[in-house]
Amino acid sequence: MKVNKKGVVAIILGGGQGSRLYPLTETRSKPAVPIGGKYRLVDIPISNCINSDIFKIFVLTQFNSASLNAHIKNTFNFSIFSQSFVDILAAEQTPDNPTWFQGTADAVRQCMSHFLKHDFEYALILSGDQLYQMDFNEMLEAHIKADAAISIATLPVNAKDAPEFGILKTNHESFIEAFIEKPNASLLPEWESEVSEQMQEKGKKYLASMGIYIFNRQLLEDLMADPETKDFGKEIIPQAVGKHKILSYQYEGYWTDIGNIDSFFEANIGLTADIPEFNLFDDENKIFTRPRLLPPSKFRNSNINQSLISEGCIINANEIKNSVIGIRSRIGDGTVIQHSYVMGNDFYQDIDEMNKDTANNKIHVGIGENCYIKNALVDKNVRIGNNVHINGGKHLENFTNELYSIKDGIVVIKKGAILPDNFRID
Repeated sequence: MKVNKKGVVAIILGGGQGSRLYPLTETRSKPAVPIGGKYRLVDIPISNCINSDIFKIFVLTQFNSASLNAHIKNTFNFSIFSQSFVDILAAEQTPDNPTWFQGTADAVRQCMSHFLKHDFEYALILSGDQLYQMDFNEMLEAHIKADAAISIATLPVNAKDAPEFGILKTNHESFIEAFIEKPNASLLPEWESEVSEQMQEKGKKYLASMGIYIFNRQLLEDLMADPETKDFGKEIIPQAVGKHKILSYQYEGYWTDIGNIDSFFEANIGLTADIPEFNLFDDENKIFTRPRLLPPSKFRNSNINQSLISEGCIINANEIKNSVIGIRSRIGDGTVIQHSYVMGNDFYQDIDEMNKDTANNKIHVGIGENCYIKNALVDKNVRIGNNVHINGGKHLENFTNELYSIKDGIVVIKKGAILPDNFRID
């Protein structure tokens, strides 16, 4: 079945304040958080759309959206002869909508006038903070073939993970008959659904909503007419069950919700595996991002093992192991970095600037000499002096100050922070 892609608009929900990703979201919106050394989170859903030949894309956001605006403006430029676009829709106060977005459904409701200017039959609604690679064509084809009013992408999960999700119960035709939000473990035996034999063998018998939806246009318009419903997962979907044909589209590939520092950290470190579950090296599923005119990375006396090194780096480190190093990173002699994500820098310092910093006893941008950094997230444009020791781990209690935060044992050095010589976190 051939799907008319011109009849589809994609709506990417940028999320709220992203408080669970603090301090990475202190000065930027959640979709703008750098991932994988050179990308941003918003690149993932946008790339999935482009790889699925969906080129009418809206991104909805309201908090700290300046860097996200700049990234999208500098990245996703289509031909002037094309009807393709990636548009940012920031929350705006109007006579009809005097408040900010109150939830995912409210965000879509407040922006409906912008969507309805376009000719489309189906609205594909996506989250801006998930890591996965999906061909939306297959989901759209299943939606049309089943004559569904709504389709929800679902992921088989085990009993341990099920209480963290909205769980769906399906019939033998994969239509959703019931929905429960974050069920108690004692209720799970009643919520098993039909899954593949492979998923059954792994104990993944419960279908979790991935927060990826397809709505028929007219139904979306009708549902958005009720201003009392604020959220898709908590209100729209539960209230639609039993009233409309809702299809469960089962997805068995890699998917993770970048909801907190721990999941964000593990998703990035997971990219360094020999065969990562999220494959950056796939011509069929490219991740598109801002093209940068950066030089190749340069190394001296460095032992690099199972790590991703982005372009434009100057690395004299003694060892980098099981880590992701972002663009324009500068790492000094004798430094050891293990199991960490260094986001890199937005700019280079030239020789004159570095000499001036040295004369004024000011630390250079980057990571200095003879440092030890483990289990850490180093945000952009950080200045770390010499002999700095950061040893993250479960032995550390949660903590935050103006320089860094500790969450679940992961040390997060804040954007632009300055750590002096001999600074220690252990």
